[in-house]
Amino acid sequence: MGHKVTQLSIDEITSLLAEEYGPIEWSQHRDPLSELIMTVLSQNTSDHNSRRAFDRLVASFDNWDAMAEANVEDIAQTIKLGGLAQVKAPRIKKILEQILTQMGSYDLGFLQDLPMAEAKAWLQDLPGVGPKTASCVLLFSLGKPALPVDTHIYRVAKRLGLIDSKTSAEKAHEILGAMIPAEDVYQFHIYMIEHGRRVCKAQQPRCHQCVLLQICPAGQLLLGATLEHRVKA
Repeated sequence: MGHKVTQLSIDEITSLLAEEYGPIEWSQHRDPLSELIMTVLSQNTSDHNSRRAFDRLVASFDNWDAMAEANVEDIAQTIKLGGLAQVKAPRIKKILEQILTQMGSYDLGFLQDLPMAEAKAWLQDLPGVGPKTASCVLLFSLGKPALPVDTHIYRVAKRLGLIDSKTSAEKAHEILGAMIPAEDVYQFHIYMIEHGRRVCKAQQPRCHQCVLLQICPAGQLLLGATLEHRVKA
């Protein structure tokens, strides 16, 4: 299904969502390492809880060296309100250790100068870092056109027919990343998440309020079925 999507439809989606949610411009969220650790903490938890966990983590250690040298249980204690602390604490410690071993410092600024594929591969070689986490670091910290596909984008993209319903989340990064013009990646990412939260919800999507209804096969099918049910009733 995804191969039938035209550039016109991508441009139309971005344009319609821009009209709905207003203009946005990229600005750096955090330095690359902070963004990496923050994204690890955000895995399988809410944005609110992951931010609180990150703030507590940073406040609990003087620097990255102190964090890397800390006991895993001490790290876990500081991030427990973010959930899955027993998984994320050793992951964070191993990430810091591997970066220091490979680079001799915690400065990830060198990723800016690498080709996108190399930068992604380097990040995904770190413990627990998949395509979404790597893309978050590249997009939010370095402004590279890497598209993180979260649950909202994954769901909305499938309903719009941008990707097939059987496409894996990992494959979705590859397909959607190649589909979106580089200059629109940040806006597309933000708009799709916002739309997934407000309108294209997992349960009971608000198709009748959707600005994308005219180009959304799933929405048209759902509203058609609802209308047919009411007529029969």
